Amino acid sequence: MSTGLRLDGKIVIITGGASGIGAEAARLFTSHGAKVVIVDVQEELGQNVAVSIGEDKASFYRCDITKETEVENAVKFTVEKHGKLDVLFSNAGVLETVQGILDIDLEELDRTMAINVRGAAAFIKHAAREMVASGTRGSIVCTTSIAAEIGGPEFPGYTASKHALLGLVRSACGGLGKYGIRVNGVAPYAVSTGLTSKDEEAAKLLEDHYADKANLKGVVLKAHHVAQAALFLASDDSVYISGQNLAVDGGFTVVRP
Repeated sequence: MSTGLRLDGKIVIITGGASGIGAEAARLFTSHGAKVVIVDVQEELGQNVAVSIGEDKASFYRCDITKETEVENAVKFTVEKHGKLDVLFSNAGVLETVQGILDIDLEELDRTMAINVRGAAAFIKHAAREMVASGTRGSIVCTTSIAAEIGGPEFPGYTASKHALLGLVRSACGGLGKYGIRVNGVAPYAVSTGLTSKDEEAAKLLEDHYADKANLKGVVLKAHHVAQAALFLASDDSVYISGQNLAVDGGFTVVRP
């Protein structure tokens, strides 16, 4: 008989889990029966999220995802603590300074690619190795963006990184399908988080700006909406879905106003 818990008994790693979409996902996933390891460089925030959820459901592991040894150790920590790994939600990411291609800062581009692409690749690599070794038919979900599907005059480095991340998702889908491991992306429209807004006033201005541009009216995209889509992809409700990039954009990339 179904418990109604979509991740009952599942062990999950969430990168970038100290704030924004990651923190919302940590709360949502644990409410659906998962035990979560929150991975982030923001130690105080990450510890606070874990404590707010409860030590029996969530723990924090500090990890710089640009360093492969730290990534490998985060996966080892999870397996040693919980005995297995079922789901990776690779959500950590950065947004570059607003700039056009004529002014792109190549050092900032390197950092953006290191976190948004290389860090995700490292976590997919080591999480999938553990799933393959244990025979787990796991699920890997990456936070991409609508910027993985379309371009624009600003944020060329971020857009390039998200296009690359989507390519990584699709390639990993092809390589891991034979092991029963699914790999998907979740692609939000602009959403106000600590990554995009430094305070409540900035968040409101951003929400108003993008709500005006949005296709779907009457709803303002929030981090928890993205977490709900990630929950679907992480759970067995999407058991035959792999290699997809689920847009949470109210139709924006379809109609492109």
